[in-house]
Amino acid sequence: MPKEILINAKAQEMRVAVLKDGQLEDFFIELSRHNALLGNIYKGKIDSIVSSINAAFVNIGVGKNGILYLSEMTNPLLEAELSRPVGFLGKILRKPAKEHKKISPEFQVGQEILVQVVKESFGNKGPRLTTHISLPGRFLVLMPIDKQIGISRRIEEPAERHRLRSILQGLSFSREVGFIVRTASLGKGKRELLRDAQFLYRMWLRIKNMANKTQAPTLLYQEYDLAWRVIRDTFTEDVDSLIVDSKTEFVKIHRFVRTLIGSHLTRKIKLYKETTPLFESRNIEKEIQRIYERKINLKSGAYIVIEPTEGLTVVDVNSGKFKSRLSPEDTAFQVNMEAAVEAARQLRFRDVGGIIVIDFIDMHKE
Repeated sequence: MPKEILINAKAQEMRVAVLKDGQLEDFFIELSRHNALLGNIYKGKIDSIVSSINAAFVNIGVGKNGILYLSEMTNPLLEAELSRPVGFLGKILRKPAKEHKKISPEFQVGQEILVQVVKESFGNKGPRLTTHISLPGRFLVLMPIDKQIGISRRIEEPAERHRLRSILQGLSFSREVGFIVRTASLGKGKRELLRDAQFLYRMWLRIKNMANKTQAPTLLYQEYDLAWRVIRDTFTEDVDSLIVDSKTEFVKIHRFVRTLIGSHLTRKIKLYKETTPLFESRNIEKEIQRIYERKINLKSGAYIVIEPTEGLTVVDVNSGKFKSRLSPEDTAFQVNMEAAVEAARQLRFRDVGGIIVIDFIDMHKE
């Protein structure tokens, strides 16, 4: 199936759409990068410790203090499997999930600490932080604190897993940091993996060096903007074209891909010059607008209603104008099947997580 990445770049907004066979498969939007924190690494200072919630509030210099839950020492930025947990700078030890973790006595108000943002601020809540730093690259994720090598679960062939692990174990600095092998590494050569590993390791050395020279709170590393993140993670050989409607971004992306991914993919990058807006030319503007609507109509005449609340998200399925000569049971089944697919798409587009309840039409047969 043809696959395209479309990038609509404006002064204060960036939109990226991934199309497969002409249909919207993924959509990302980012307003001004000035306020984006996700993925950033800071040298912070512990402002307060609240024993009742087993958390520390860390000043990272962005207005609201970040919250660091000491019992949650995992990193949701990764797509990977993690093996044996290790400590953070020798001070924090991750225990099995079943144990109730107490705040380390070595954590004190005023202490400086290296943290990464794993969740943006929301409402009155500050950003969620972790001490398990990760630096994602094209094929690898560098874990400077968790010194082990993990392989993406999507790489299932034992021989391939062994090959990839052997390549990384041969690195001169493999005992100093850990790596997660991403799915994109499947079938890649040693040269490509080593180049990615060395790039990430040099980046970590710069961050560590800056941390030693500066006082908290300070920003040590800022994650790439939306376009670069999507390209890093999704611009692979199976993509037929990457189309961008900004000449400035076109030049940046071309240079980024040539330097960090591979010059062989630059031929797929195209500058859109037509007068019709890029997203309208692919007939996806209406599809994108549906992401912000409460009611989503289905092709059959049925519809779903998405209701976000503070504690959970509810999806209600309704038959609407669906007409069929089928029995009520079969009708309900057909509507539910169509609604299940669209609900999944909408939840992904809207980046909805947490508790999700879908109220399908009642059926008698399981």
